[in-house]
This record gives sequence, structure tokens and C-alpha cells, in this order.
Amino acid sequence: MTVRRSAAALATTAVLLGVAAPVAVAPVAVAAPSPSPSADLPAGLYGTTDPTYDGVWRQSLAFLAQKIEYVTPSTQAVDWLVGQQCDSGAFTSYRDASKPCDASTVMDTNATAVAVQALVEINQRREDANNGADWLKSVQNEDGGWGYNPGSLSDANSTSIVIGALARTGVPVNELTTKNGSTPYTALQSLAIACGEKDGGAFAYQPGKKGELAANMDATAASVLGLMGKGIASGTSNAVKDPSCTKGDDLSPEQTAQNGASFLADTLEKQPYLEQAPMPGAEESTPQPDYGNTSDAVVALAASGHADKAKASVAWLQKNGTGWAKQGGPAATAQLILAAHATGADARSFGGVDLVKQLNSMGPSPAATALPSPTPTGPQPSSGTDSDDGGLSLGWLIGIGLLAGTGIGFLLSMRGKKKQP
Repeated sequence: MTVRRSAAALATTAVLLGVAAPVAVAPVAVAAPSPSPSADLPAGLYGTTDPTYDGVWRQSLAFLAQKIEYVTPSTQAVDWLVGQQCDSGAFTSYRDASKPCDASTVMDTNATAVAVQALVEINQRREDANNGADWLKSVQNEDGGWGYNPGSLSDANSTSIVIGALARTGVPVNELTTKNGSTPYTALQSLAIACGEKDGGAFAYQPGKKGELAANMDATAASVLGLMGKGIASGTSNAVKDPSCTKGDDLSPEQTAQNGASFLADTLEKQPYLEQAPMPGAEESTPQPDYGNTSDAVVALAASGHADKAKASVAWLQKNGTGWAKQGGPAATAQLILAAHATGADARSFGGVDLVKQLNSMGPSPAATALPSPTPTGPQPSSGTDSDDGGLSLGWLIGIGLLAGTGIGFLLSMRGKKKQP
């Protein structure tokens, strides 16, 4: 998923490891001033931690995870998210919506892209989603990609999540060509490590000072989705042959994506989880599991047709990841839901935890909830509801009736996180 090393995520790591939260130093992104610790959190917002770096991110991920589980977020929650948007169409990581955006407002491509995807998936406020997509198109870099903030150096994670947002709003991504002939796919493919080299198939977050490419697990998972033109709520692809790394200088975006999937599959075959990258300057210590990146890799493998290669990782997440999700709040819980759904696991009984109920409890009561969990291999939802706001809407009832009448199942799935300043 795209990576947001939010303050909340770092604090969660500290809680779980029993150490002080480290400070992320690269890549650096400018953020809005932190709200006062004593300030009350806005009504409608998911989570209870400081939203400065991840308010829009965690709200949007919550909506995406709820959508695939047939949960309709409350109007209050949707209004809060849309209230974070500026007139230009851009979103910030978080802002005081009582004040208008101005020249000092720090626009955030990742927050904008994930919010656009969330609004499209829940099928609400489409005009606002389209405005966000238009703004994203307006800040495309000359190399075809996007950076964390407008004008900053393109990176794999930002470019990938923007591709997903534009694709979900119906924009033909391959036609977004810059003056020098570059497309978003060009930007991503330039960050791919060639097969046959060390870490072949993987993607770098950004080039090094000398243009060198260093494998980055989260950038790889993000790029797999991006090169397939898929968003965070993408579904599981039909099974394809075992992933392999294809050599060549003229690969298609799909081939380059499959190379990334091959790298992820090989890595998770050695052990079922990814590890946290050491912080620059930190003392050498025992590597710790990275639950978020592992969830992202699971989704990327499923979306690229290799869900079978992610089974061991899903089992590991069921056994070890639920505590992390509870501590991490809405974004972490949403990531596990997305990983579960992408591979056919039951998010309402994931390692003995009802992740959907857990997520719903972290924000305003949903407008409607369908039961049971609509996993790819499980039963379709009934007309039950656990919402205090009334039963299912007419739209839900019609949709469920059509599913029952035609026997057609449908599934939606994911990706999500981002770099903290």
C-alpha cells in the first residue's frame, strides 16, 4: 500500500516494542502545524490519536475497508473527509477546516489520492472526487510521476496511489503524457531494478544520489498495484502462472508489475512477514516484523494473481497482527481487513477478532452494515444490520436482491500508508 509513516504509526510501534518512538528522517515531507494536544478531536473523525499527519489517510482507509465489507459510513464521517478538501480540489494531511486554504496550506498528493479513491468507492460526493483528480493531474511532474507534495521529486509510492485514484475516476492513465513523452507508468518503471541484478524485480522508493536503486518493500508492493492501474480497493485477479522475473529493456507495465510480484513472492517464501527497515543512525538491533508492509505485500500479490503465494503471510497476520491493528487504530485495522478480503479470509473472524466491528467502533456509527462478511469464497451478505441508524438503505437491498437473483458475486479490495515528515 502506499506508505505513510505517520506519527500514530510510529507511536504504535513504540507501544508494541516498549521503546521510545523513533523519528523518521527520510523522505522528508512538509506537514501542517500540529494541533494542540489538548484540543478536542473533530466530530466525524476516525481514531483518537493526533490526526496531523494521517487524519485524511486513516479516514479514507477506513471507508475503503468498510466498503468491501458492505458497511456504509455515516454522513458525519463523509462530511468530515470532504471538509478537509481545498477549493483547488487538493487535500492536506489534516487541516483546521474552519480556516480557508491559502498559499501557506501544504497540499498532499497522497492524502488527495486516497480520499479520491475512498469517495469513488463509497459512491458519494463524486464531484468532489473528480475535483481531486483534476488537481492531481495538474501537479504531475515532467518525468510522469508525482512526489509527496506538489513539485517534489517523484517517488514510487506517491505515483502509484495517484495512478489508482485517477484510474478509479475514469482517467486513461496511459494517456497522461508530459511534454517529454513520459507517462505515470514511465516514472514507475524507471524505479524498477532489472531482473538478473541483486534484488531484481523490486522497486526503489526514489533513486539515490548517484541514480542507484535500492529495493524498498513498500515501494514494490505499491508499484505492483500502480503498474496494473489498480487502486487500494482493487479485487483479487484470476490465478496466473507462478510469478517470474522477466528480463528486457522494453517491458510492458504489466510485465514490470509481475516482476515486482515475483520479488515479493520470493521474499515471503523465505519467511511469512517483512521486516522494518532500520532507521538511519539507529543502533543495530534485532529486526522487527513490519505488519503494515506485510499486509500491503499480501494485497499486491492477490491483486496480481498470486493469492496462493500470500497464504502463509495471511496465516501469520492472523496469529500475530491483530494486536498491532488494535493499537494502530483505523488505518492499521483497515489494512488487515483489506489483506484478509483480498485472500478470501474472514475479516469478521480474523485470528479470533472481528476486525470490521473493531473498525466501526473507531468512528461514528455506520449508516448501515450488511452481514455476514462478504469474502471472495464465503457467503454473500444478508439484510441484517448492526447499525443504530436504522436498517439497510433501498440501494443495499436492491443490490443484495440482484446478487441473490443472478448468483453473481463481486469483491473489492485494497492498499495504503504513507511517509511521515
